[in-house]
Amino acid sequence: MHILLIEDDAEAAEFLVKGLRESGYEVHHAHDGRDGLHHATEGSFDLVVTDRMLPHGDGLSIIQQMRQQGIATPVLVLSALGTVDDRIRGLKAGGDDYLTKPFAFAELLARIEALLRRSSSGAEATKLKVADLELDLLARRVFRGGREIELTARELKLLEFLMRRVGQVVTRTMLLEGVWDLHFDPQSNLIDVHISRLRQAVDKGSENPLIHTIRGSGYVLRDSEP
Repeated sequence: MHILLIEDDAEAAEFLVKGLRESGYEVHHAHDGRDGLHHATEGSFDLVVTDRMLPHGDGLSIIQQMRQQGIATPVLVLSALGTVDDRIRGLKAGGDDYLTKPFAFAELLARIEALLRRSSSGAEATKLKVADLELDLLARRVFRGGREIELTARELKLLEFLMRRVGQVVTRTMLLEGVWDLHFDPQSNLIDVHISRLRQAVDKGSENPLIHTIRGSGYVLRDSEP
């Protein structure tokens, strides 16, 4: 499970990152609101844990912008502001849970586990379907028009990433972080090669291409038929 932690206090962040990683989570740390908003809206995470008061932005505005963009990733708010009104504001902004500082790390873990459990137990489909393209998430098999398509593990992950964001332009940064878990651009043709191979496998022989390049922006998977 991949968690985005947005926390400006260096000592607190170091403690949380260390504890979460020791608990088996992958953690990416954003140091302020601007960096946090970028990763929350451009990356792919299973959960966001954010402080409320941050430099260059604040936790609640990050949540609001996530929700406005249709990003449903669960968010746990951490804050020293602990009145009933504060907690209500946090939840009304789109937060899924609100934990007041100081807190016990064991309680933080319990709340994270509950949010992830709630998210994964929701009516999540075991199959993704766009037009006549179907991905069976359990069997890890892909079919186009009834024909099975053989893909590598990386190509499957790339296809799943695109299908979960059908109709949404996916940037290179989103692909690097969500598919390769890279937080920098290696300045190579890594993405282009994999997109080309995936397009060849998925769209070859079809009159209705699904994978499209948006020049200067990225890629989008959509049904091009009217």
